[in-house]
Amino acid sequence: METWVKFVTEVGFPIVVTFYLLHRIEGKLNLLIESILALPDKMNG
Repeated sequence: METWVKFVTEVGFPIVVTFYLLHRIEGKLNLLIESILALPDKMNG
């Protein structure tokens, strides 16, 4: 049991940080995709 607690404390924090950063990047990527898709309309109009 002690090894599991040690494993979660050592590996758990980096996993949480990774998921947090991926969540933030996903939002910015969606905004970038929307901007790229809207670019032809802005160039024509």
